[in-house]
Amino acid sequence: MDSSHEVAIIGSGFGGLGMAIRLKQAGMHDLVVLEKADEIGGTWRDNTYPGAACDVPSHLYSFSFEPKPDWSRKFPPQPEILEYLRHCARKYGVMPHIRFGTEVTEARFDGEAGLWRISTTTGQLSARVLVAACGQLNRPALPDIPGRDSFGGIAFHSARWDHSADLDGKRVAVIGTGASAIQFVPELAKRVGRLHVFQRSAQYIIDKPDRPYTALEQALARHVPGWRQLQRALIYTLLEARALGFIKYPWLLAPAAWRFKKNLHAHIKDPALREALTPDYPMGCKRILLSNDYYPALAEPHVELITDPIERITADGIRTRDGIERKVDAIVYGTGFHANDFLAPMKIVGLDDRELNEAWQGGASAHLGITVSGFPNLFLLYGPYTNLGHNSIIYMLESQIRYVMGCLRAMRHARLRWIDVRPDVQSAFERRMQQAMRDTVWSRGCTSWYMTADGKVVNNWPGFTFAYRNATRRPDPRHFRVRR
Repeated sequence: MDSSHEVAIIGSGFGGLGMAIRLKQAGMHDLVVLEKADEIGGTWRDNTYPGAACDVPSHLYSFSFEPKPDWSRKFPPQPEILEYLRHCARKYGVMPHIRFGTEVTEARFDGEAGLWRISTTTGQLSARVLVAACGQLNRPALPDIPGRDSFGGIAFHSARWDHSADLDGKRVAVIGTGASAIQFVPELAKRVGRLHVFQRSAQYIIDKPDRPYTALEQALARHVPGWRQLQRALIYTLLEARALGFIKYPWLLAPAAWRFKKNLHAHIKDPALREALTPDYPMGCKRILLSNDYYPALAEPHVELITDPIERITADGIRTRDGIERKVDAIVYGTGFHANDFLAPMKIVGLDDRELNEAWQGGASAHLGITVSGFPNLFLLYGPYTNLGHNSIIYMLESQIRYVMGCLRAMRHARLRWIDVRPDVQSAFERRMQQAMRDTVWSRGCTSWYMTADGKVVNNWPGFTFAYRNATRRPDPRHFRVRR
């Protein structure tokens, strides 16, 4: 395992694979991809729960350089996305560069040598450049509920679904009602005898315009020149038009609010249940969800929605604050991820032995979401301020990858040992982000995974995606300190 490479990439999801592909296309073959699991795919490898699918249309949820003409549906299901990633890794020759079962525990920058010294569960290696493509949604979060470890039945997080668990006819509790839960709750409702759904806060859920693609549509995408590009451009434009509602004028989300009310009233006839499912915060403050079957599932007689706070998990059930204890055979946690801990639990040490978690004590920050001052030759993909509420993250990732490639070309051309974004440049970017964030809907009275515990939004990009692409079009040499 002890080896040296030009570039080491952590993670083999969309970001890591896209980075590796672009490196190889540019003739940079001295690279290694470090993957802690035994397969590629990132979040689409981990989330195999029933009903798992994407809420971004298929033709936009793919690399621009590798379109897929034969998507089965308008919104891609998890198995199809994972197979697409496998196809990309095989086609572009990335698989030989991947070291599976290799989890990074520490990366320490050696300023004199200009190398990252990387410790993993399978040994040591070094790299001139370190690209962290870990994503924001890769570490499942379990709720801090008293008695959680005392439960004697089946229990697992939705991102680690236990497919061996026999849930048919059983009493099952679901804790959490986020993006994953609204997909697997309807599937569970078809199987279990009794389903208790514990909701902390209501979500805005609108109808999902999903359907299978016809054979004619697939043929057009495969054989008609420009058809795929036109579909992709139309989808992108329609989604991008929603940005103003998130970043500046929340009243522009009124059509989506109307769709929410229509969807809710169409499927929920019980006034009390309808009220419980109505959010008390502005639309868009939390992620807007898409589903056609979540509300119908909650209306089933064997499904119960509970809004009273959970007091304790017992050995054989869940007790809420009103004193009611519901006996269950299994608990499924749909409680999201540690989205603000971007590189945890890795230990990242930069110049002057400074740790990244120390630099990020006030919340994660990176210039353009990519580079962190004091950590030379470290590049983040899907880092702070790069998540979206309205469009495809693949578009953002390709912008970041192009920026990193620009940095690497500049380093090679000028024969630089390392580059490090200047602290004043990063601070200025951070100020612009937080100033822009004040106008967004994400800062208007709700708590979400977009923000830190003290209420600072650090995950999302407060602008148009084309503005981000323009900002990352090429690295500005004036933004960096360099060592030749």
